[in-house]
Amino acid sequence: MRILLTGGCGFIGSAVIRHLMRATEHSVLNVDCMTYAASTETVEDAAATGRYEFAQANIVDGAAMSHLFETFRPDAVMHLAAESHVDRSIDGPGVFIQTNVVGTYSLLEAARKYWLTLEPDAKKAFRFHHISTDEVFGALEANDPPFTETTPYDPRSPYSASKAASDHLVRAWYHTYGLPTFVTNTTNNYGIWHFPEKLIPLVTINAIEGKELPVYGKGDNVRDWLFVEDHAEALVKAVENGVPGETYAIGARQPRTNLEVVKTICAVLDELLPDPAGPRERLIRYVSDRPGHDFRYEIDPSHAEQALDWKAKHTFETGIRRTVQWYLDNRDWWEGIRARRYTGNRLGTVKE
Repeated sequence: MRILLTGGCGFIGSAVIRHLMRATEHSVLNVDCMTYAASTETVEDAAATGRYEFAQANIVDGAAMSHLFETFRPDAVMHLAAESHVDRSIDGPGVFIQTNVVGTYSLLEAARKYWLTLEPDAKKAFRFHHISTDEVFGALEANDPPFTETTPYDPRSPYSASKAASDHLVRAWYHTYGLPTFVTNTTNNYGIWHFPEKLIPLVTINAIEGKELPVYGKGDNVRDWLFVEDHAEALVKAVENGVPGETYAIGARQPRTNLEVVKTICAVLDELLPDPAGPRERLIRYVSDRPGHDFRYEIDPSHAEQALDWKAKHTFETGIRRTVQWYLDNRDWWEGIRARRYTGNRLGTVKE
């Protein structure tokens, strides 16, 4: 299979590429415009396979997308390119609308025009796989059942609203034009090569450096955590076997409060790299909550597990241990980012 994959130098996209190169014979064209969060190091081993190509282009550019479809001639699209950090969407929502909404529209139109030129068998086999988030479903209270594929949409942030809009566009192109699209929604991902602005890498790096560990509010917000390599495996199974018009909610059944996450990271680091100053939980600092902070996300992945013959392999504890060890072993990567692209400053403080 020839896969045109967008956002392949980002966190989840690069994990998908590494899985494709390691576990399949598929070929990939990685289309990435290289924003602040993109890193070529994440896929540097892919070129050696002979099945990997890279194109620096913005999905908003319809002409560029059409050219890539015409020259690469994919059998499938995996659309991961997105602005994804809620705090940044609070500070500057415009780029989220452009990338996540306009960019998805541009990619859908380029895909549709290309798809119409295919021979009948290729046209039937073509897939447009849109990768999305559980945040489109809104927020859960403590005793609410987890999200499923049929949960009504109720986005609460500029980020989740932009992703909800993109999901609706993908489904509209299926129902209106017959383009064989489907959607996957996932829980919070974590793991190696994660840009340091997100909770787990930020806390891990700050703890390594002996800096304060900021926790929003009381730390009781709940997220359902999925190790990124497990997600990558699920996404590849989806593009290989996904049914047009379907939705697959992908998760690991591992909800934790933010405070539990931070304390787990501290405990693992205290074991792997003891701090002479004492246990790292002493560094935890409670800070004012961000505007509109959703209380809880959690997915019931039963349908995806059965339909895709997939289940997350990592427990939260094994995944966190692998992640923390990776950040200890790869200081050059994140120290370079700290020096040039993101210093660890707080984002998303604009008040409602």
